[in-house]
Amino acid sequence: MRYDEGQVGRVFVLRLEEGEKIPEVIENFAREKGVQRAMAILLGGIDDGSRVVVGPEAGRGREIVPLVHTLSGIQEILAVGTLFPDEKGNPVLHMHGASGREGGASVGCTRAGVTVWLVGEVILLEILGSRAVRTKDAVSGLSLLSV
Repeated sequence: MRYDEGQVGRVFVLRLEEGEKIPEVIENFAREKGVQRAMAILLGGIDDGSRVVVGPEAGRGREIVPLVHTLSGIQEILAVGTLFPDEKGNPVLHMHGASGREGGASVGCTRAGVTVWLVGEVILLEILGSRAVRTKDAVSGLSLLSV
């Protein structure tokens, strides 16, 4: 395990509007407000056709190809994520959530594109003093957290 230490800075309360896209809307807000590192909590509704990454196509393999699942119907969502800058300083949200409808549920990463239905409520807790960044991992090809 590796670790970094920081303190809680500003706390933002966001109301996402219908049709806004996650992760873009949260990353754009962070960029506009100068938030480089944060924890994000989301709850609300997501629209039919939203897409989540539900794992790699194959198990452990040489190449990691994301398996993307398209959600059917309007669903409720609860998600948590972290926001850290990439190597160029751009804030990148890594958020996983559980969504469901009529007793069925899906769990996945919002990176593939989730669309807000009606409203999404986000609490963004800024982390100050940390130097953690997302860097491209040579083996997996993914941008992983480096501390």
